[in-house]
Amino acid sequence: MFKLAIVLALACFAHSLPTQESETRNVQIITRAQWGARAPNSRTTLATPVPEVIIHHSFSPGACWSQSACATAMRSMQNHHMNTNGWADIGYNFAVGSDGLVYEGRGWTTQGAHAPAVNSRSIGICLIGNWSTTSPPAVQLTATQNLINMGMSNGRIQRAHWLRGHRQVTATDCPGNTLFNTIRSWPNFRA
Repeated sequence: MFKLAIVLALACFAHSLPTQESETRNVQIITRAQWGARAPNSRTTLATPVPEVIIHHSFSPGACWSQSACATAMRSMQNHHMNTNGWADIGYNFAVGSDGLVYEGRGWTTQGAHAPAVNSRSIGICLIGNWSTTSPPAVQLTATQNLINMGMSNGRIQRAHWLRGHRQVTATDCPGNTLFNTIRSWPNFRA
């Protein structure tokens, strides 16, 4: 009887924990069409599942707290990347706003232009905002983690992937000191 009570208690506890599947259902992706993306100039297919996830911050534009503000930020980043940097499209695979929504950049199947040494083997995720001295809101961090879980669930990111900050693969301050210190505690982070 005692063993049965323990088994039932463990089953109830396990049932109440969030699963990767339930977390991925909580990811709301705003498509390129929804945020008003320009068509890319070209596209290189990304071989998936990728072994790395690279975390960025935009620095500028700053944090966006609504879908319309984040859509404006996405168009601004895309224009800068295409017009100033000469890239084929926005550099990131995805961006996450302080509104807790995920914005599709190049997506799961197109190689990004976010970290030259690892573009061909990584998904680049930008947390929109300057996270050098302040932390992104919890909803933005949770959405980012849920997106990574979605990538693992849908076979686009290896389960044993490496999670790194942009500064670990390129000489930069990105993703900001505060965000970098936060992601150091996330699963799969590699120093």
